Amino acid sequence: MKRLLDWLEHRTGVRKITHEALYENVPGGARWRYVWGSTLTFGIVVQFITGIFLWMGYSPSAQTAWESVNYIQNEMFGGWLLRGIHHYTAQVMTVLLVLHLMQVVIDGAYKAPREVNFWFGVLLLQLVLGLSLTGYLLPWDQKGFWATKVATNIMGIVPVVGGGLQKLVIGGTDYGHHTLTRFFALHAGILPGAVVALIVVHVYLFRRHGLTPKEPRRGPDAAFFPDQVLKDAVACLAVMGTVLFLIVRHRMFSASGELGAELGAPADPSEPYSAARPDWYFLFLFQFLKYFPAQTEIWGAIVIPSVVMLVIFLMPMIGKWKLGHRFNMGLLVALLAGAGLLTYLAMAEDKHNAAYQLAVKDADREAERVKALAHSPMGIPSGGAVTLLRSDAFVQGPKLFAKNCASCHRFDGNDGTGRLVKDAQSASDLKGFGSRAWIAGLLDPERISTTNYFGGTKFKDSKMSKFVKQDVAGYTPEQKEQLKKVIAAVSGEAKLKAQRAEDLGDATVISEGCTLLKESMRCTDCHQFHVKDEDATAPDLTGYGSRQWLVKFLSNPGHPDFYGKRNDRMPAFGEKQILSELELGLLADWLRGEWYEPGEEFSEK
Repeated sequence: MKRLLDWLEHRTGVRKITHEALYENVPGGARWRYVWGSTLTFGIVVQFITGIFLWMGYSPSAQTAWESVNYIQNEMFGGWLLRGIHHYTAQVMTVLLVLHLMQVVIDGAYKAPREVNFWFGVLLLQLVLGLSLTGYLLPWDQKGFWATKVATNIMGIVPVVGGGLQKLVIGGTDYGHHTLTRFFALHAGILPGAVVALIVVHVYLFRRHGLTPKEPRRGPDAAFFPDQVLKDAVACLAVMGTVLFLIVRHRMFSASGELGAELGAPADPSEPYSAARPDWYFLFLFQFLKYFPAQTEIWGAIVIPSVVMLVIFLMPMIGKWKLGHRFNMGLLVALLAGAGLLTYLAMAEDKHNAAYQLAVKDADREAERVKALAHSPMGIPSGGAVTLLRSDAFVQGPKLFAKNCASCHRFDGNDGTGRLVKDAQSASDLKGFGSRAWIAGLLDPERISTTNYFGGTKFKDSKMSKFVKQDVAGYTPEQKEQLKKVIAAVSGEAKLKAQRAEDLGDATVISEGCTLLKESMRCTDCHQFHVKDEDATAPDLTGYGSRQWLVKFLSNPGHPDFYGKRNDRMPAFGEKQILSELELGLLADWLRGEWYEPGEEFSEK
């Protein structure tokens, strides 16, 4: 071993280098305030190592980026830990950089002859923030996509060069595959290379000028090893402990909590995303821009931040005098306090913003949903994971209902997505449509003329309403029992997933109900039921509430099999091409409660 070490020393001078590194003089002895530079170096090394391993599993294209990150997060052994360390170390580094900057300014370590090193440190801060910004897009999820779009739109307002610069960064006039590949090149190549170059120069200049001691000195000078090394090692362990806590904190407080970094639903430029926000370290800028009208936003986005950065770069000159040094410290405290206040205000506004909170819930629901679909027997199709959501009734049904139906109808009192509607309800509430409970409510004399059924329509005083309020209201106990069987028979036509077992167990009841419906309950006086009747004046009860029946009804409620010329305002969504065939099917499936659930066999309709 000695011969090997001697050989290495002769070729590389490793002993001399190691000795210089470990036995550097620490003025005043080891102190905790000197650990920030070492923790930042540790953080950058962790980022480089984890980034390389993530790179091995990542595929940077618009159709594979989310899919590869989902594989890393949910299928690769330890992938959630690897990605979590990379994600949260980046966030912790932002805090460490601020603490390091504060220590440098407070100790006056930016003064001559250390001005250039201070400038390199400020540039490093900006590069690390640039790495965070570019890395935010790489999972290619909704949150990252829309937040990046907002950030790069700010670039476009720069006078003269803004438009061209924005096109250069996003790879054209719109956001897509080239935006992702360029951000990946910046995140994995250009910016890390610049960081390494700046760190080399930063460390060289630091060693050239030595450590700036905190005055007054508390003890005699000492070597970097072992006391300061021990303090740095403890600080680095604390950083890693913090990162690991952030990775597992959700699981610690909830059995269903997610391990590692968040992964939203795959990016979909066609779907508006109201839950988009920058990460917490850019949230103060997001809030700051709210105070500038559109025509003056250049001041909040470009001019004022540029002036602040210029003043920070001039700190070494300003700090030559005692009063200037105090100004620098006061400015730094004011900036941090202002950023903290703006961040708090942004979070407080979001917390009390009902629309935003609903958007977050929608985003979380879609994120969980797409992961369940991705792990279904069908898997992820060649079109990418985003196509799973586009063809999923659970996700698209509420959106289609809110957009096309909620102006008149309700779904459990809201627009289907959980949002209340300002306009008055003028058509039935369709939650549970076709179920026994829903049909029983329709045939209830007390409820048929309420807004949940016919109360807001022209059928409020129809023949059906009069029949229910007059005839059904006077039913004997025996007739009421017969009515229950008829309700079971009509509901059984829908073959609803939610009451499949109940219908199967009540096969005899349903059969009796069908007979009663045709013979003694007078339903076929107006309705068709498995027998063609040209004189029928009310909707066909054959297959009532089934997928086929619903799709046909939504396509044209004015068809003779339904309301004919008596149709009340409801558009022919299919025949007038308001909704596509796929959308009609998704809306019908959602109203029926038909969608894939984990553990089921996947079926395509």
